[in-house]
Amino acid sequence: MRYSRRMDANFCLRCASPLEDVTEEGRTRKVCGKKCGYVFYGNPTPVVAAIVEHDGHVILVRNVGWPESWFGLVTGFLEAEEEPAAGALREVKEELGLDATVESLVGVYAFALRNEVILAYHVRASGEIVKGAELAAFKRVPIAELRPWPFATGVAVKDWLARR
Repeated sequence: MRYSRRMDANFCLRCASPLEDVTEEGRTRKVCGKKCGYVFYGNPTPVVAAIVEHDGHVILVRNVGWPESWFGLVTGFLEAEEEPAAGALREVKEELGLDATVESLVGVYAFALRNEVILAYHVRASGEIVKGAELAAFKRVPIAELRPWPFATGVAVKDWLARR
Protein backbone atom coordinates (compact mmCIF):
# COMPACT_ATOMS: atom_id res chain seq x y z
CA MET A 1 0.00 0.00 0.00
CA ARG A 2 1.48 3.38 -0.98
CA TYR A 3 0.63 6.49 1.03
CA SER A 4 2.50 9.21 -0.83
CA ARG A 5 0.40 12.27 -1.62
CA ARG A 6 3.11 13.84 -3.75
CA MET A 7 1.62 14.30 -7.16
CA ASP A 8 4.23 14.59 -9.87
CA ALA A 9 2.93 16.61 -12.76
CA ASN A 10 3.73 15.57 -16.31
CA PHE A 11 2.12 18.39 -18.29
CA CYS A 12 1.97 22.16 -18.03
CA LEU A 13 -1.26 23.47 -16.53
CA ARG A 14 -1.04 26.59 -18.72
CA CYS A 15 -0.31 25.20 -22.19
CA ALA A 16 -0.40 21.38 -21.80
CA SER A 17 3.20 20.95 -23.00
CA PRO A 18 5.30 18.23 -21.38
CA LEU A 19 7.19 19.29 -18.27
CA GLU A 20 10.94 18.89 -18.04
CA ASP A 21 13.20 18.45 -15.02
CA VAL A 22 15.34 21.54 -14.41
CA THR A 23 17.79 21.91 -11.53
CA GLU A 24 18.13 25.39 -10.06
CA GLU A 25 19.55 26.39 -6.68
CA GLY A 26 20.13 22.74 -5.81
CA ARG A 27 16.51 21.67 -6.38
CA THR A 28 15.05 19.80 -9.29
CA ARG A 29 11.66 21.07 -10.37
CA LYS A 30 9.40 20.39 -13.31
CA VAL A 31 9.07 23.33 -15.69
CA CYS A 32 7.24 23.87 -18.95
CA GLY A 33 9.16 22.52 -21.93
CA LYS A 34 7.82 25.35 -24.12
CA LYS A 35 9.06 27.91 -21.58
CA CYS A 36 5.67 29.53 -20.87
CA GLY A 37 6.85 30.15 -17.31
CA TYR A 38 4.93 27.43 -15.48
CA VAL A 39 6.79 25.66 -12.66
CA PHE A 40 5.38 22.69 -10.74
CA TYR A 41 6.66 23.09 -7.17
CA GLY A 42 4.93 20.13 -5.49
CA ASN A 43 4.80 21.98 -2.17
CA PRO A 44 3.57 20.09 0.90
CA THR A 45 -0.04 20.26 2.04
CA PRO A 46 -0.65 21.77 5.49
CA VAL A 47 -2.33 19.42 7.96
CA VAL A 48 -3.49 20.20 11.49
CA ALA A 49 -3.33 17.61 14.27
CA ALA A 50 -4.74 17.58 17.79
CA ILE A 51 -3.57 15.71 20.86
CA VAL A 52 -7.03 15.62 22.42
CA GLU A 53 -6.96 15.51 26.21
CA HIS A 54 -10.38 14.50 27.57
CA ASP A 55 -11.05 13.56 31.21
CA GLY A 56 -7.44 12.51 31.90
CA HIS A 57 -7.11 10.50 28.70
CA VAL A 58 -5.89 11.14 25.17
CA ILE A 59 -8.39 10.25 22.47
CA LEU A 60 -6.90 8.37 19.52
CA VAL A 61 -8.88 7.79 16.34
CA ARG A 62 -8.97 5.27 13.50
CA ASN A 63 -10.11 6.65 10.17
CA VAL A 64 -12.39 4.72 7.86
CA GLY A 65 -10.22 2.51 5.65
CA TRP A 66 -7.32 2.27 8.08
CA PRO A 67 -6.21 -1.17 9.33
CA GLU A 68 -7.86 -2.29 12.58
CA SER A 69 -4.70 -1.77 14.63
CA TRP A 70 -3.96 1.80 13.44
CA PHE A 71 -4.93 4.65 15.70
CA GLY A 72 -3.60 8.18 15.60
CA LEU A 73 -4.34 11.78 16.43
CA VAL A 74 -7.27 13.77 15.12
CA THR A 75 -5.98 15.30 11.88
CA GLY A 76 -7.27 17.12 8.85
CA PHE A 77 -6.33 19.45 6.05
CA LEU A 78 -6.09 23.14 6.83
CA GLU A 79 -8.83 25.04 5.00
CA ALA A 80 -8.20 28.16 2.91
CA GLU A 81 -7.95 31.32 5.05
CA GLU A 82 -8.21 29.28 8.27
CA GLU A 83 -5.90 29.85 11.23
CA PRO A 84 -4.13 26.56 12.06
CA ALA A 85 -5.30 26.50 15.70
CA ALA A 86 -8.89 27.07 14.56
CA GLY A 87 -8.47 24.23 12.05
CA ALA A 88 -7.38 21.84 14.80
CA LEU A 89 -10.44 22.77 16.87
CA ARG A 90 -12.70 22.35 13.83
CA GLU A 91 -11.32 18.85 13.23
CA VAL A 92 -11.91 17.88 16.88
CA LYS A 93 -15.51 19.06 16.58
CA GLU A 94 -16.06 17.28 13.23
CA GLU A 95 -14.45 13.98 14.19
CA LEU A 96 -15.37 13.69 17.88
CA GLY A 97 -18.19 16.18 18.41
CA LEU A 98 -16.22 17.79 21.25
CA ASP A 99 -15.74 21.43 22.13
CA ALA A 100 -12.08 22.14 22.79
CA THR A 101 -9.59 24.86 23.61
CA VAL A 102 -6.00 25.05 22.44
CA GLU A 103 -3.52 24.65 25.28
CA SER A 104 -0.35 24.92 23.17
CA LEU A 105 1.33 24.42 19.85
CA VAL A 106 3.28 21.19 20.23
CA GLY A 107 5.31 21.64 17.05
CA VAL A 108 5.54 21.62 13.28
CA TYR A 109 6.62 18.38 11.59
CA ALA A 110 7.52 17.41 8.05
CA PHE A 111 5.81 14.21 6.88
CA ALA A 112 7.63 13.57 3.60
CA LEU A 113 5.92 10.23 2.93
CA ARG A 114 2.65 12.07 2.28
CA ASN A 115 4.19 15.41 1.26
CA GLU A 116 2.56 17.14 4.22
CA VAL A 117 3.60 19.51 6.95
CA ILE A 118 1.81 18.84 10.25
CA LEU A 119 0.97 21.60 12.73
CA ALA A 120 0.28 19.75 15.99
CA TYR A 121 -1.61 21.20 18.96
CA HIS A 122 -2.45 20.01 22.46
CA VAL A 123 -6.15 20.66 23.09
CA ARG A 124 -8.40 20.10 26.11
CA ALA A 125 -11.85 18.89 25.18
CA SER A 126 -15.13 18.52 26.99
CA GLY A 127 -18.48 16.97 26.30
CA GLU A 128 -19.69 13.59 25.13
CA ILE A 129 -17.80 11.99 22.26
CA VAL A 130 -19.89 11.57 19.13
CA LYS A 131 -17.94 9.77 16.41
CA GLY A 132 -17.91 11.62 13.09
CA ALA A 133 -18.44 10.06 9.66
CA GLU A 134 -14.70 9.98 8.86
CA LEU A 135 -13.95 7.70 11.81
CA ALA A 136 -14.24 3.95 12.09
CA ALA A 137 -13.38 3.99 15.81
CA PHE A 138 -11.81 5.89 18.68
CA LYS A 139 -10.20 4.85 21.92
CA ARG A 140 -9.41 6.53 25.22
CA VAL A 141 -5.81 6.06 26.38
CA PRO A 142 -4.73 7.08 29.89
CA ILE A 143 -1.95 9.64 29.52
CA ALA A 144 0.42 7.46 31.59
CA GLU A 145 -0.07 4.63 29.06
CA LEU A 146 0.24 6.72 25.89
CA ARG A 147 3.18 5.64 23.73
CA PRO A 148 4.39 7.53 20.66
CA TRP A 149 4.87 5.91 17.26
CA PRO A 150 7.99 6.62 15.17
CA PHE A 151 6.56 8.76 12.36
CA ALA A 152 4.18 11.61 11.51
CA THR A 153 1.96 12.62 14.45
CA GLY A 154 3.72 10.12 16.71
CA VAL A 155 6.69 12.49 16.84
CA ALA A 156 4.36 15.20 18.17
CA VAL A 157 3.10 12.79 20.84
CA LYS A 158 6.71 12.07 21.83
CA ASP A 159 7.50 15.78 22.15
CA TRP A 160 4.29 16.46 24.11
CA LEU A 161 4.96 13.62 26.55
CA ALA A 162 8.57 14.79 27.06
CA ARG A 163 7.33 18.27 28.07
CA ARG A 164 4.79 17.02 30.62
